Amino acid sequence: MTNNKAFAEIIESSLQGFTAQSWQWDTFASFGSLVTVESKTRTLFGIVHQVQTGSMDPARYPFAYKKTEEELLHEQPQIFEFLKTTFSCLIIGYQQKSQMLYQIAPEPAKIHAFVALASADSAKQFLYKDRYLHVLFGQGATIVNIDELLLALLNYQASLQLLTEEKMSAFAQTFSLLTGNDYRRLKLFLQRVEPLMKQG
Repeated sequence: MTNNKAFAEIIESSLQGFTAQSWQWDTFASFGSLVTVESKTRTLFGIVHQVQTGSMDPARYPFAYKKTEEELLHEQPQIFEFLKTTFSCLIIGYQQKSQMLYQIAPEPAKIHAFVALASADSAKQFLYKDRYLHVLFGQGATIVNIDELLLALLNYQASLQLLTEEKMSAFAQTFSLLTGNDYRRLKLFLQRVEPLMKQG
């Protein structure tokens, strides 16, 4: 299945997640954003938890030139041809036969499958319930800092105008349960969420 809004391609895959390479080194999904991978039977939803840019040629490394990107593009455009950007995602659910399932899919995403940003409508539908948090916390060992990822995810939801007081209250309750009712952690986390609520 071809997605016209795709911008990357899967180069590594497992049941828990995948790594994709952007077709253009300077085009990638933001930390905490939602992406989709479509197949004939289902649509996978993944959350971006790592982004990395570097050289695709082990023998060539980026060097510091003391010049702006615009100057380098004008004087040495060839240096950008060796750059690549990859990003890693965790699978936090999938849609199958119009039903949203908040669990790991029975099959990993296929190598060379296309990756696209989730449309606003599909993101709103998927994030309507906070059951994806159970899957996310279940893979906590894979994430460098899950609280940072959750803040980025909430910021993403705020950009979609999904972060209502009611939704944030439900999110906080689930967060508390999944962290063993760690009041100190929850309090500190909610303090960092306050600015997002004001901008929403």
